[in-house]
Amino acid sequence: MEDQERRAGYLVERYADLLLRLGYTWLGDSDDAQDICQIVLIKLLEDGRTFPDQGQERAWVIRLAVNECKNWRKSAWYRRRAPLEEGLHLSVEMPEAEDGGLLALVQKLPAPYREAIFLRYYEEYEVREIAQILGRSPALVSTHLKRGKEKLRAMLGGEPNG
Repeated sequence: MEDQERRAGYLVERYADLLLRLGYTWLGDSDDAQDICQIVLIKLLEDGRTFPDQGQERAWVIRLAVNECKNWRKSAWYRRRAPLEEGLHLSVEMPEAEDGGLLALVQKLPAPYREAIFLRYYEEYEVREIAQILGRSPALVSTHLKRGKEKLRAMLGGEPNG
């Protein structure tokens, strides 16, 4: 029991912020992101898998979280729910709020661009690693990064090809 508590503490300390950010990036809702974080942390705890290095473990955690987000978006509950109008006045501060609203702009990008930009610039993965995590070719990831940056630049009022 003590080992499992220690492992749970390690997983929360190491991956909770990453899972919340990733869930929010994919789903655009902090409550959904918290649910995804909890689901993934429980799966990690139950699985007990070990890896030769932290990089492989982190990539596996991200892959697991991405798959959970995809499943969440495919669920009947997610597709059928309606926003609560009463909740519009509530304010949620996400960890990246200090970036001057850039995350809010990233959130407005189409999913492929948003996912690639998040993994590249927020999680600092290389293009080939992102390709492996998302199950896409490196060329496609590079294209998504380029187009995503162009769209962000345009949203910020910069030159499209600057």
